[in-house]
This record gives sequence, C-alpha cells and structure tokens, in this order.
Amino acid sequence: MRTQVAIIGAGPSGLLLGQLLHKAGIDAVIIERQSPEYVLSRIRAGVLEQVTVDVLDEVGVGQRMHREGLVHGGFDLLFKGERHRIDMNRLTGGKNVMVYGQTEVTHDLMDARSAAGLTTVYEASNVAVHDFDADHPRVTYEKDGQQHELTCDFIAGCDGFHGVCRASVPRGAIREFEKVYPFGWLGILSDTPPVHHELIYVNSPRGFALCSQRSHTRSRYYLQVPLTDKVEDWSDEALWQELRLRLDPAAREHLVTGPSIEKSVAPLRSFVTEPLRFGRMFLAGDAGHIVPPTGAKGLNLAATDVKYLSQAFIEFYADRSDAGIDSYSERCLKRIWRAERFSWWFTSLMHRFPGEGEIAQKFQEAELDYLIHSEAGARTIAENYVGLPLDFGR
Repeated sequence: MRTQVAIIGAGPSGLLLGQLLHKAGIDAVIIERQSPEYVLSRIRAGVLEQVTVDVLDEVGVGQRMHREGLVHGGFDLLFKGERHRIDMNRLTGGKNVMVYGQTEVTHDLMDARSAAGLTTVYEASNVAVHDFDADHPRVTYEKDGQQHELTCDFIAGCDGFHGVCRASVPRGAIREFEKVYPFGWLGILSDTPPVHHELIYVNSPRGFALCSQRSHTRSRYYLQVPLTDKVEDWSDEALWQELRLRLDPAAREHLVTGPSIEKSVAPLRSFVTEPLRFGRMFLAGDAGHIVPPTGAKGLNLAATDVKYLSQAFIEFYADRSDAGIDSYSERCLKRIWRAERFSWWFTSLMHRFPGEGEIAQKFQEAELDYLIHSEAGARTIAENYVGLPLDFGR
C-alpha cells in the first residue's frame, strides 16, 4: 500500500488528524495495534477547551458533543472545609470549557471515519517505522498472519507514551524531561448524578480529591492515594467513605453513591520530548508529552498538536512549502511547556506530598486564599484552565 500520511495510533489524536487531513483531500491510513473495542474501553479525560471544541466542529463531529456535553463557566476550589468558585467565564472575557468524555470524542471520530470509508487497520501487530530520516518512509506490520508494508511521505506518531514511534528515534537525537509524582489517582466512574453542577477540586488534609462528571447522570470521582495502592485494595464502599471525609458538609449531603462501572489507579507524571520532529516523522499527543490530569490538559494538547500538524501537511501539499513542517515542533512545544507548568503548579498546590509535613499544607492554604481573594490571582488560574488561543506560539 501507499498513502501520503501514515498515522500510527487510532486514539483521539490519530483519528482527529485523520479527519483534518481527509477534509483537506490528503490521503491517510491509520494503523492501530489494538481492537476498536479496546480503544473505546479506555476511560480518560472529559474537559475540553474551546480550541478542542472548535477543531471537532471543524471536522464535522461536534453535533453530539453540543447536544450532550455540559458547558461549564467555572469550578470550585475546596480548602479548609469551604468551597470557593472560580468564575472562568467572567475572568476570561466569556470563555468556557465543555465536559464531554474522551471516550465519546473517540466514538464520534470513529463513526465519522467509518462513514467516510477511510482506511483504519486495527489489531496490527509488530508495527515498525523505517527510513523516517529519508525521503520515503515506510511502516511495516502484521495483520491476520500476513506481513504488510505501507510506504508514505510522512509518519505521524500518535501512538501514545508506550508507542513504537518515539521508541524508534535514536537516543542521541532526542531529549526527554520527566517528573514522576509520589502518588496516584484512584478513579471511579458511576451512573449516579454528580455531586455538583460544576467540578470541585479538593485540597484536604487527607489528600486531594476531584468531583467531576460525564453527564447529568454519570459521575467521575478521584482520590489521591499512595502509589503502592491497587484497585483491589479499595471496595466501592471504602472509596465512597473516603471521598465523604474529604468533602465539605454541603457536598457530602448531595453525594449520591452507587456501584462502580469502572475503577482504576493511575500514576501521575510530567513528561516532554524534544524535539517532536525527526525527519519525516512527527510525534503528537501522548507520544510526545504527558501532563498530570489535575489541569485537564492532555487531550487538549493532543488536539492542538494535530491541528498544527495538519496545517503543516496542508501547506506542504498545497504550496510545496516546508515552513509549517519546519516550525511544527517549536510551535507545539511553546504550548506544551506552558500547559506542563500549569499542570505541575496545580498538582503541587492541591496534593499532599509525603514527608513535607503540616507547613506545606499551610503554604498551600495561604496560596489558595490569595487566589480566591485576588482578582489577578483568580484570573491567572482561570486563563490557564480555559487554555490558550490556537494561534499562540506563532
């Protein structure tokens, strides 16, 4: 087979890139090592910045999102037993975020790709990338016991943190920056009404908690736990009880509990790869960077990456210009590092760190008190939370 762009990975970043290229008349084949069912089973983020909403609208998959998604103009910070609202809409001149699960985004993109008759190869094993530092890159893989080769002009590595694309880059050509946090998030998804109509971020002496949601009838909750904890250590009843202890009285009163439909423990890390371009191969999304989920930036950064990458490819094919390709890495990294900084700061502000003692909590409470009583402080967190305009980094 031959295509113009070989996309490795059929998660939201790979699928979104595929739709952007399809709209521009650029041929792309997506290769994914897992099944469609497995891809859709991965429970991930659910807060979309306006930039992401706009890109989904651009490729024609925003109808269900606008119908079922929840527009949020603010969120609550809970500390010292009291809740305080950050009014993002007012503080940012009318900007909001959309609560719509990543699984639903993936589903919408899959449906659109299938309806257009575009090629996606699922359950491809032994995927390998070749000659990406030359003029004619290749991708090889096995499917149903047969060996296949796909030649292309460019390779887009949208295959996640553990994917083959970044791992195939010579070690001397890449720099990796990483911070691993000494705790994880225990998450539960339940078909229960949310405890509040907006998100609640909790700084508690017992550890961080987050009250989130996917719809008016489906809730997502997280608890900070030690890295040594496993899902099997936490019954539903124990999780709900610990959540109650970290909430304020009003939230406790409105908390509706029920059986979990998904439960997991996820470690937290900050990770960035530099650069994001290697000859004719480009990294996007989790293949190039990971953020702690505290700032809800992962999916939004991935959407921005593939928007920039699609612009670069469109420019190349339409104008025979390498300008967008040459500036892709620098453009993306400006956004990435700003989001990494915000996610690190917000994580550091809201969590208990082992060995830091009570003074660390006092420092956190003092900073939170400043944020809610200072217009400038509140605007800082609001502006970072709603995200940057798409042209940032030009």
